[in-house]
Amino acid sequence: MTPSTLARRGLLSLAVAALATALAPSAATAAPPLRVILPVSAGSGVDVIVRSAQVALTKALDGQAVVIENMPGAGGITGTQALVKAAPDGNTIAIVSNNHSVNPSVFKKLPYDSLGDITPITVIGGSPFVFVVNPKLPATNAKELQALLKSKPGELNFASSGNGTIIHLAGEMMIEAVGGNARHIPYKGMGPMITDLMGGQVEMGASAVAAVQGQIKQGSLRPIGVMGKQRVKSLPDVPTIAEQGFPDVDVAGWFAAVGPKGLPPAQVKRLHDALVAAFNDPEVKAGFAQRDDFLILDTPEHSAQFLKSEQERYARLVEKAKVAIN
Repeated sequence: MTPSTLARRGLLSLAVAALATALAPSAATAAPPLRVILPVSAGSGVDVIVRSAQVALTKALDGQAVVIENMPGAGGITGTQALVKAAPDGNTIAIVSNNHSVNPSVFKKLPYDSLGDITPITVIGGSPFVFVVNPKLPATNAKELQALLKSKPGELNFASSGNGTIIHLAGEMMIEAVGGNARHIPYKGMGPMITDLMGGQVEMGASAVAAVQGQIKQGSLRPIGVMGKQRVKSLPDVPTIAEQGFPDVDVAGWFAAVGPKGLPPAQVKRLHDALVAAFNDPEVKAGFAQRDDFLILDTPEHSAQFLKSEQERYARLVEKAKVAIN
């Protein structure tokens, strides 16, 4: 074999090796997964909603894997603290809910600035609330409940999923609107709260519609009214509290995607567009309709304004209700 032949073969081998290297996936260049922090427990309403869009979100991100990580604790503080410590590289977001805007008012000190240490991406959507009572309570609407509360000041109880939660504040909003007085009984989560509501250990409370749809249809809980601006499809005959003469009752659960502080505008746009595409997926939207959830998918700018206004609104309600957690 001549030297020139060896040289040609050597060059060919180098070319093949270079091509193989270019085509082979590299750990250094492969996109890391999108980490989605949920400051809530697995199986909760927000968890179900986000997981329903996981496949569609991967597709919208051109195949980037989506890893959902539940980090419950301290009313959402644990998960949010993990988010604000993450690098602002577009590979970590969190899905926060009302408690994110409530916490600055009910906790004396937070390990982060709830507005300054995040980058709003989009308010994704929400879940309507309904005020329910144990069927043995002699009240079928808001006016009857008002009369009952006034006839028994401080004698009846309203339940919540925990002190300082949005469910607690929704209950306070209702009691204040009708001019009544009731004792607050906090539970550790929606499950125990709903169980005791059905059992009669507590008389009433606010809840996400999806959490009590079955109990309402079975008659083990009685709806007094929807707590938002519109009736819901699964309970067409249940009027809103506002329809019944109490327009100040307007509250619903919401959930929003946020990134760490300093997330570059290009990454904000990429993530916003992907989330909009994922939650507009027909299968995902069908799940929303079945649960009576609703989509918002607001712009980053409007989402920032919304989070600020919600924090201010809940601060006023917390002050009226005298809610505080050390």
